[in-house]
Amino acid sequence: MAPTQPPSPAVAGPDRPQSGEVDWAALADRITGWGRDLGFGEVGISDTDLSTEEARLVAWLDAGRHGEMDYMARHGATRARPAALVQGTLRVISARMDYLPPGAHDAAAVLANPGMAYIARYALGRDYHKVLRGRLQRLATRIRGEIGDFGYRVFTDSAPVLEVALAAKAGLGWRGKHTLLLTRDRGSYFFLGEIYTDLPLPPTPPVSAHCGSCTACIGACPTGAIVAPYELDARRCISYLTIELKGAIPEPLRPLVGNRIYGCDDCQLACPWNRYAQASAEPDFAVRHGLDAPSLAALFGWDEPAFLERTAGSAIRRIGFERWSRNLAVGLGNATGHPGIVAALEARADDPSALVREHVAWALAQHREK
Repeated sequence: MAPTQPPSPAVAGPDRPQSGEVDWAALADRITGWGRDLGFGEVGISDTDLSTEEARLVAWLDAGRHGEMDYMARHGATRARPAALVQGTLRVISARMDYLPPGAHDAAAVLANPGMAYIARYALGRDYHKVLRGRLQRLATRIRGEIGDFGYRVFTDSAPVLEVALAAKAGLGWRGKHTLLLTRDRGSYFFLGEIYTDLPLPPTPPVSAHCGSCTACIGACPTGAIVAPYELDARRCISYLTIELKGAIPEPLRPLVGNRIYGCDDCQLACPWNRYAQASAEPDFAVRHGLDAPSLAALFGWDEPAFLERTAGSAIRRIGFERWSRNLAVGLGNATGHPGIVAALEARADDPSALVREHVAWALAQHREK
């Protein structure tokens, strides 16, 4: 969670103009411009009515599709009630920022080479939480410089916030059938962040959806996690399995994971709208340590100090060395026929972690069976 200035009810204080003294529509336009100046692709404003999304969320949780993400159930309906999360919230300023790193190896080519490790494109550079949080704080500071103190709080995938629903309400795009936000001019390769605020800004009109009859994302999911249009079962999602899941990856799903060791982009790669995706101009999202097309065996040869050093400042570090090794073992198990794979696995057959040992044993068994 990223607390900034503590929110307060939307009332004027000694340093804040009375509501009638502010041209809120003009301020909203300036906020959009300031956001673009800070590197955001687009900024929009929404109200806080997420009642339709709340019903969807409750049904999703009741079906257990959140898996081990207990925090999803713990916060429950708070995710769909911005004013319950931050008292006094009247509007949510949503922003998106492109993240595709320029010059990265072709994603499809890496996925097609079983000896390489595939890392979701969003995680190849600096941890996006830090980048977006800082920019959103600067945007809030710019607003404060214009109108004086106001109540707000900044979020970037860091609290019970329905980011996609809020961004869609704010006119930044529409929810695709893979559940991600989509735009006609940028596809879906971008991060989202929010400022909950007590300012009575006029909402931005939403845009219409343009998925039509296309189901490319559903057919592309390696594990069938998109169980229906707009419905994701996280328990089958490779991003969940390689990042959120703390224990063993279910054996029936391991062959389907392929060489994806941190996250998955297959539904985005299949989406026709991503032909319009643009490389990010943000230097912090540039590829680090050659992680856009690394060797599985080479990564499995890292010890924990090397992992910590080479993932410093990266979103990857959040899973820790044990889960990183677990994921790599699965990828190595799926890379039958590639030289050096068996030797890499045997070198860690007696790994101190029982979790890693179990996945290494499974991987070696895959090679013996071929």
